[in-house]
Amino acid sequence: MEAGFILLNVIGLLILVGVLFFMQRRHVSFSKRVFTGLGLGIVYGLILHVAYGTESEVLASSTAWFDLIGTGYVRLLQMIVMPLVFISILGAFTKITIGKNFAKMATLILGILLGTTAVAASVGIASAIGFNLDATQIVQGSAETERGASIAEQSTEVAEKPLPSQIVDLLPQNPFLDFTGARPTSTIAVVIFAAFLGFAYLTVVRKEPEHAAILKKGIDAVYSLIMNVVKIVLRLTPYGILAIMARTVALSDFGAIYNLGKFVLASYVALAVMFVIHLIMITLSGLSPVTYVKKVGETLSFAFSSRSSAGTLPLTLNTQTTRLGVPEGIANFAGSFGLSIGQNGCAGIYPAMLAVMIAPSAGINPLDPGFILTLIAVVVISSFGVAGVGGGATFAAILVLSAMNLPVALAGVLISVEPLIDMGRTALNVNGSITAGVTTARVTGELDKDMFNEDLSKQAADV
Repeated sequence: MEAGFILLNVIGLLILVGVLFFMQRRHVSFSKRVFTGLGLGIVYGLILHVAYGTESEVLASSTAWFDLIGTGYVRLLQMIVMPLVFISILGAFTKITIGKNFAKMATLILGILLGTTAVAASVGIASAIGFNLDATQIVQGSAETERGASIAEQSTEVAEKPLPSQIVDLLPQNPFLDFTGARPTSTIAVVIFAAFLGFAYLTVVRKEPEHAAILKKGIDAVYSLIMNVVKIVLRLTPYGILAIMARTVALSDFGAIYNLGKFVLASYVALAVMFVIHLIMITLSGLSPVTYVKKVGETLSFAFSSRSSAGTLPLTLNTQTTRLGVPEGIANFAGSFGLSIGQNGCAGIYPAMLAVMIAPSAGINPLDPGFILTLIAVVVISSFGVAGVGGGATFAAILVLSAMNLPVALAGVLISVEPLIDMGRTALNVNGSITAGVTTARVTGELDKDMFNEDLSKQAADV
């Protein structure tokens, strides 16, 4: 009997996949197919949730089959993340105007990423204080206790290392090992390695222009190859979002979400405020925030549903270069650096809110100006090297709470709503990277305004 229900549930998902495929054959725009997949996934997930309940073995077995499409799609994106990060940074050096805008571009991107992280930390602190969040008010069950113990165990190794040692860990000792993503800081290590090669390329340009021409041709050829792989995978986005959202909604613990509603609400208020701040930056750059939102919508939808900034990188770069008019060099730097530096959601708002929530349990007044200023500084410094994959927020929380001498184990109190909060955090991370790219391109005068203002339907037809 159970096998029959599982088969029925899988067939239901395949029917929805068929709907999206039919829309594709009818040449419905890419953005409409993405949002249709998102909507269908939410509705189908709710139906399954109501029909079976989160504890159902039938539902667990059914969603395992959903993972063939959803998790399979994310894996394909993750497959190309490290090659894409590497070739994007290296390729950026072949596309920039040497000696003219490079220093300004790099400074602006890093300044925006770190500056917005400081602002995000402030917003997180204000939200936690405004909602009077206190971790000691949460009743901890076995899941929370186990999660807290796991986080405390992870923090042992981190806490034992002084800050200089943590900074040294960002450097690539073995870049080939980092290409496997073996370390929490592997992403930024690959970025640093690619940047070293990029600066070496600029030296070759000055001293051996004939060799530089050969290198440029080879780098650009590899870049084209990787980006074509990206395009192939991106065509699967509507199907991936459908399966991911169906599984997420079907297995969501709405009871826990209700019980921790204040914490979820406070998190999303902070995320929404920070998103508005991003839009204000776009507006101050002389660009339409409405046009911006329309063009980044499907990328943020995928980031929201997949909970992976790294997995969203191909869409992040594609959106900047083909829809928003950001030059490839700037887009590559902003997108790649944004994976491991200054993530506004995971490395900014989240650890700041946790610190404020946990401070009373350590006898610290979270309203103390010294505590707040120290927390913001620690959050910004700790935002270096936070991996743009699942677990990045936990790593950031461990760094911040350890540095502030707060009980790390209490970070496990939100485990039951962690996936829901993480969706919004990831979307904000990605939006921060895109905002940095667009703003930098605008300030340096390299943004293609005609492409930015071009009708979305014309651009979507090329995806």
